[in-house]
Amino acid sequence: MSRQELKSSLWLASLYAIRMLGLFLVMPVFALHARTLPGGADPAWVGFAFGAYGLTQALFQIPYGAASDRFGRKPVITAGLLVMAAGSVLAAMADTVTMLAVGRALQGAGAVSAAISALVADSTQDQNRSKAMALIGVMIAMSYAVSLIVGPLLYEHVGLSGIFLVTGGLALLAIGVLWTLVPQPPHAPVKQVRPPVREVLHGDLWRLNAGIFLLHLTQMALFVVLPARLLAAGMAVGDHWKMYLPVGALGFVLMLGPMRSAEMGNRMKPVFLAGVALLALSQAGLAFVPDHVWPLAGLLLVFFTGFNLMEAMLPSLVSRLVPANGRGLALGVYSTCQSLGVFAGGAFGGLVLKYAGSTGVQLASAGLLVVWLLLACSARRWPSAASLRAGAAGKEAARQS
Repeated sequence: MSRQELKSSLWLASLYAIRMLGLFLVMPVFALHARTLPGGADPAWVGFAFGAYGLTQALFQIPYGAASDRFGRKPVITAGLLVMAAGSVLAAMADTVTMLAVGRALQGAGAVSAAISALVADSTQDQNRSKAMALIGVMIAMSYAVSLIVGPLLYEHVGLSGIFLVTGGLALLAIGVLWTLVPQPPHAPVKQVRPPVREVLHGDLWRLNAGIFLLHLTQMALFVVLPARLLAAGMAVGDHWKMYLPVGALGFVLMLGPMRSAEMGNRMKPVFLAGVALLALSQAGLAFVPDHVWPLAGLLLVFFTGFNLMEAMLPSLVSRLVPANGRGLALGVYSTCQSLGVFAGGAFGGLVLKYAGSTGVQLASAGLLVVWLLLACSARRWPSAASLRAGAAGKEAARQS
């Protein structure tokens, strides 16, 4: 990566991490706290409130992404972060599960993932984009790990309301990072004629969109049941980070080799399929292991390895399969599917838990991941290392001429 690409990627990754830290902080404690509020006796309703921000994210990702193609990435991202801050304040004031769901929904209306991803794509060359996405993955993984440690500790001292106020403050901090530290891309595709819709909504893109939907559905469903399973395994809420931190960090390290093999060794499709298969196997295994620390840790390591790999590969693939001036729209559709997965995962996990228990949640998740594997097997367009090198050589020749 060039110095400019590295600088842009680092600060955009930091921006992403700051925003996601605010959302992650509530994950380890939300389901446990919601049970203590009026309306919290119904697991399905708690799951809905947990995933509510994903529903509004889904509604607004495409408008935000398309607006960023027309009006510029930074102004649109700023507007979304302000909405997220307002939703965080409302959630902090909630005293029922219903009000908590409303606050979470307003948080989600600040749906800027597509615009941020499009800004990353604008700032990097094709052959370096997965590196940038992986760097974002590193920062998200770090914020995730920090949230799993800090979230329970914050909850013990300031409660869920205090965590939501911290989230609002982080959204405002992200605005400062965006305008003071993130460089403007030299050739951002702003105010250009958008390509035909068929170029940003073709079949292989829909397979990737279905993938991100199922990835986040199964992740959210997992976290509807996982905190209670860790409690049953003898781990107090304040100690859950001792599980999440090592398996999350090691899972990221383990995915780096396969990702490099996919990018440089013309093995994009087999590595991608292997990642989906790991996810399905981990969920199936979690359905049958007892609530003991070591079996849970081993299967969570498998899950996070596959999850981190998919988080790096999916947005990179989407950005390569569309013209530059359609990235905001394409990534808006992609992020909409991601957000729908977050919402559906919370609601789905709570509903299945209510009627089939935690084993049912895990088995249903494994079945959905097998469906994704079958869809991915039928994809036809997979970028090769040779095509990326040829594209880079062509751009270099154009610059020299």
